[in-house]
Amino acid sequence: MRIAPASACHEPVALNRLPDEPREEQQRIGVIISDEPRINDEIRVPQVRLIGPKGEQVGVIATSVALNLAKEANLDLVEVAPNAKPPVAKLIDYGKFKYNEKIKAREARRNQSTAEIKEIRFRLKIDDHDFDVKKGHVTRFLNGGDKVKVTIMLRGREISRPIGGVELLQRLADDVAEYGTIESKPKQEGRNIIMTLAPKGKKVHTQSEQRRRGAESRAERQARQAARLAAKQEAQAQAVAEAKASVSPQTSDMKKQTSKEGSNAEDEN
Repeated sequence: MRIAPASACHEPVALNRLPDEPREEQQRIGVIISDEPRINDEIRVPQVRLIGPKGEQVGVIATSVALNLAKEANLDLVEVAPNAKPPVAKLIDYGKFKYNEKIKAREARRNQSTAEIKEIRFRLKIDDHDFDVKKGHVTRFLNGGDKVKVTIMLRGREISRPIGGVELLQRLADDVAEYGTIESKPKQEGRNIIMTLAPKGKKVHTQSEQRRRGAESRAERQARQAARLAAKQEAQAQAVAEAKASVSPQTSDMKKQTSKEGSNAEDEN
């Protein structure tokens, strides 16, 4: 068996390396490639196009000079456009920037439509009271911005004559037409007849209204707390003033008595 010499062996290829990236950059990012921008000493290019903290264009300067400017302003040098020639960097407070990004992402998640599909089931032979109860549930779900899947469960001979179930579902759709529309018409699937209703308003509108009301209630609570605090401080100030006013006559009387005793002692001498 012939063994190849050591010089003929291929160099082992590192895993998770990007062929187009420099070796230094590959060692920096390692196995985990981060989406975070490079900041301060992580920026290793010789020059950057610098943008000031207020958005002003400083121009192309040495990276070391940009780092010194960032330190003097107590800010961070953040690479915002690494693929530009030269890369674009900006002077910002990176901690504050990350905090604002989290706030924006959280607000974006809140404003997303998170409609769910609720399901209501009932039999074909349902009395009027139970039908009204089911209709109330459907109305509540549609008002909340959720879709509703309505299922009628058939039994025995009802399976061969589903027209009654279709008419019942159409009656329900007509009763809640103010709050929702038919997304999928009634159709039979085995022993069930299914219809889907979609809300006319989006759930995000309901969430926005809830947040508005919550903000108003918080503002009212804060106003009441501020009013109580102001009244308490005013009462304390008034009590202090009354205490000072009651102490002043006593002090003056004591001074008069002391001066009178002193004069009497002089007369005796």
